[in-house]
Amino acid sequence: MTEQRTVSFSPPDIGPDEIAEVIEALQSGWITTGPKTKQFERELAEFTGAQRVAALSSATAALECALRALGIGPGDEVITSAYTYTASCSPICHVGATPVLVDTAANSYEMDYDALAQHITERTRAVIPVDIAGRMCDYDRLFEVLESVRGRFLPANDRQAALGRVAVVADAAHALGATYRGHKAGSVADLTTFSFHAVKNLTTAEGGALGWREGLFDSDELYQEIMLMSLHGQTKDALAKTRAGAWEYDVAFPGWKCNMTDIQAGIGLAQLRRYPALLARRRELIGRYEAALSDLDIDMLEHYCDTPGSEFTSSGHLMLVRLCGKSQTFRNALINELGERGVAANVHYKPLPLLTAYRNLGFDSADFPNAYAQFENEVTLPLHTLLSDDDVDFVAAEFHAAYAKLEAEGIR
Repeated sequence: MTEQRTVSFSPPDIGPDEIAEVIEALQSGWITTGPKTKQFERELAEFTGAQRVAALSSATAALECALRALGIGPGDEVITSAYTYTASCSPICHVGATPVLVDTAANSYEMDYDALAQHITERTRAVIPVDIAGRMCDYDRLFEVLESVRGRFLPANDRQAALGRVAVVADAAHALGATYRGHKAGSVADLTTFSFHAVKNLTTAEGGALGWREGLFDSDELYQEIMLMSLHGQTKDALAKTRAGAWEYDVAFPGWKCNMTDIQAGIGLAQLRRYPALLARRRELIGRYEAALSDLDIDMLEHYCDTPGSEFTSSGHLMLVRLCGKSQTFRNALINELGERGVAANVHYKPLPLLTAYRNLGFDSADFPNAYAQFENEVTLPLHTLLSDDDVDFVAAEFHAAYAKLEAEGIR
């Protein structure tokens, strides 16, 4: 009996370079936050164009640290998109602030910038735009909106006053290596968070980072504050305490525990060296998908645009496909049919108001019709750098066959 061919959704692309870095970290005797982590931070800052980067245990931790560094807490409001994963919003709740959700624009995965202004009040402290699938948001439009309501902004501390407007804290979990009008993710928003989870383009197994753009803050002061947050508020990390006679330390405040380890950073350093080639391969795979599926009535997220003045380059993280005119029933049946044929597919994302946690906060999906419309017929196809050209052709062929089968069965 012939074994069925299968295509996984998003396995990590780990090779000998990553393994060698981990072995080196293990053999060095230094496996927690140490020299490799600091090197990874420096190389990430150079790659992204950020003034500085702090490596942490996850993008979620990075986002929470960013909000805390801005002094955001109870009584404050923070805005994000209704169309995202919970990690874009849960840190708002973690710091005690009130989440405010904005619907997407019609036929878009991005928040409705025209509607954004009406959600901004004197309590609004930050907006968290989401660079979904690796494509950066329209940051020029976003900053334009925030400038238009600058008069409503009432800063509560020196950092907020230095900005003079609502802060932009980008959820760029998907977008490492993406560009917007010639500027890389990490150098556009005021602060930017990245994810290195196992399914991301660049992985450290688990991990994340927070970067900030040049000229906004006292960079050394902000970095040290993030380091304190990440290690219980302790004024010396383990590396600093290894120096002769340097055991003494203080705890400045009851902090958290969300530091990155040198084992993780070693994986990240190897991945970062390979990353330009990985990005190029993702672009090839997306182009192959686009050619193979162009005859169907579907809408594939545009990842690359060379139009002067509006050019962008995605990181190519997710292959988002909308099934034009189809229902959620058709979408779900298609995912099941693809699974039967050996193709793992997914959905990105259920809008937050559909989830129990956010319904319990009072959000109603009926108030976010555009986000719901995006969700109900969206399917995400496998996109990762372990795919061969033949794998993409196989997925496309099975997609065609599954689509035709469901149509023949009268499922709409």
